[in-house]
Amino acid sequence: MKIGKYRVHSLLSGGFKLDGGAMFGIIPKLLWSKSNPADELNRISLVTRNLLLVSDSRKILIDTGMGNKWTDKSKEIYDIDFSQFTLERSLKELEIEPSDITDVLLTHLHFDHTGGSTKLENGKLIPSFPNAKYFVAKKNYEWGINATDRDKGSYLKENFQALFENGALHFFSEKEHLFDDEIALLPVNGHTIGQQLFKIFDTTTTLLYCGDLFPTSSHIPLPYIMGYDLQPLITLAEKKELLPTAVEENWKLVFEHDPFFAAATVAKNEKGFSVRERFETL
Repeated sequence: MKIGKYRVHSLLSGGFKLDGGAMFGIIPKLLWSKSNPADELNRISLVTRNLLLVSDSRKILIDTGMGNKWTDKSKEIYDIDFSQFTLERSLKELEIEPSDITDVLLTHLHFDHTGGSTKLENGKLIPSFPNAKYFVAKKNYEWGINATDRDKGSYLKENFQALFENGALHFFSEKEHLFDDEIALLPVNGHTIGQQLFKIFDTTTTLLYCGDLFPTSSHIPLPYIMGYDLQPLITLAEKKELLPTAVEENWKLVFEHDPFFAAATVAKNEKGFSVRERFETL
């Protein structure tokens, strides 16, 4: 897909599972299991899906997946699966090396979004993309290094502290656009403090990389809000603010964790909002 100066690639970088009840909050299992069947431990299948934006001067990666710095116990808890996809493999298929990446944009610093940002080399944590500038919202970094007891298990400092220590981590400015007029920043705070969504657009096409505001296409309806969200009523307000524009301008929402669909467009109905059309690829 081409948007403005950017060639846009959707990259699958791994599979994992989380508790279905936590993923859908107050929604009964009878409803959410129709689209997201659970295993014997009540976990649903998810993926990490990243975007790569390629122009003549930049190769921009959005989020970095789970990474591979996991203990055997954690691999079992989350059923982490790299048998089909890894970020490195997906990049290699496009003939891109980690050293080619110029910029890494992070929605937030949860382990499933920035786990691949660092790697262990000779017993030391270093940036996985040695020539890249990494960007995150300052509010999210400050929250991550001082996370509460409720969410500190999601902010694993080995995934981002080395970026700061190596001078690779930068903070988004307060301006609306990043680099140029084709990448816009949309800050949201319901899921966690200082999450940043990214809108990539030109005069005909708009993609919204949804992070954890809409982790899957099943989360389009307003009440479908994760139990993980720190401020669920803020999430609800953010969905109500964003979705009407997505309908009116026919945005394509890109889902970071949907195991079946890469993106979807949205329709307005009598109950609120629903998926209009789903897409397996961009």
